[in-house]
Amino acid sequence: MGMMWLASNAARMNRFSLTIVALIFLLPTTAVGVAAAQVDPNASNAIAAAVNKELAAFGGPQPVPGAVIGVWLPGKLSFARGFGYGNLAARRPIALDDHFRIGSNTKTFVATVLLQLVDEEKLNLDDTIGRFKLGLAIPNENLITLRQLAEMRSGIIDAYSIPAVQKQSNAWWSRQTPRQWVEVAAKKPPLFPPGAKYNYSNTNWFILALIIEKVTNDTIGREIQNRILDPMALNQTSFPTTNWNMPAPYAHGYSLNEKKQWADESAVLAPSVSWAAGAMISDMGDMKKWVKAYVTGTTNGAASQRARLTCLPTGDGNLSFGLGIGCSAGWYGYTGGITGYNTGAYYMPATGATIIVLVNAQIEKPFPGVANAIFRDIAKIITPENVPFIK
Repeated sequence: MGMMWLASNAARMNRFSLTIVALIFLLPTTAVGVAAAQVDPNASNAIAAAVNKELAAFGGPQPVPGAVIGVWLPGKLSFARGFGYGNLAARRPIALDDHFRIGSNTKTFVATVLLQLVDEEKLNLDDTIGRFKLGLAIPNENLITLRQLAEMRSGIIDAYSIPAVQKQSNAWWSRQTPRQWVEVAAKKPPLFPPGAKYNYSNTNWFILALIIEKVTNDTIGREIQNRILDPMALNQTSFPTTNWNMPAPYAHGYSLNEKKQWADESAVLAPSVSWAAGAMISDMGDMKKWVKAYVTGTTNGAASQRARLTCLPTGDGNLSFGLGIGCSAGWYGYTGGITGYNTGAYYMPATGATIIVLVNAQIEKPFPGVANAIFRDIAKIITPENVPFIK
């Protein structure tokens, strides 16, 4: 968890099983939602085969329950298909308009609000944490800049990764407020001097959101709603704050229990656990629109967009990281992992290609995880000269 360029949110597997059901090995697929004239049959068949291969490979004894996949390569390919089930108990095939928890894809929205505030000269990327007087006694707070937080180069530990935190109950996790998550991390010494290297830390995004709230005198959820969701008509995207009630229709999220059976864990942890690091919900249609917008910079100014796309090597293969954005082989985007869900949304400016992968199980090992393995397989098919996640 948390060490890859597009690492995810709460990688721990939950200990409580809600609904346990069996899954047959043959995964149904919903109809392709595109005009036949636009589809390259060979590419479509190869994509479908790759998706089914990865769902089986990451599923253990049973395939991963389901996935919604969208692939668009202008003038050459348009593919949208559901694989498997959105509700195992009801045996309901997954649907193209199902909602998913998008995990760390939330960070792309927070980063955009941050860059808009930079455009408005309400803060600067080279401001330090200490300037905002959060009262959290963060190590090196007078040295760590907002830029380093967003680049994952702060040296602040990921609160979720602390061994003592991992041992706590789900109830304990759900009681923590955003400030308390930062306090937990702030008690640990820095991992390295600010800017020295890359280390994925969800704590960075709690700090950035707290700073945004102080600067705007508003909640991060309302800022995202007012600045992004409403203007862009992303009507299927939301930032829950008090409970995990999912909008209909939605894909139930699953984890493998101790008996290697799929357990429904759609609503195990409170939204406060992931908050600005990964609480949001969306669907394929909105994520397609969103990833192109923030990668191409239509959401903020040219200077702040150049800063966003200044991607630095992570030290892990062909993976780099900008300001809340992953960069690899000409592809830009993010992945998200949260209990029951693993999602990815990627755009390639050079070709105008988009790949959306929404999976209803959080399986992130082995590298690069189920959503990113599917993304990589599809990239091999449609952009064979530009393959991400190569070590």
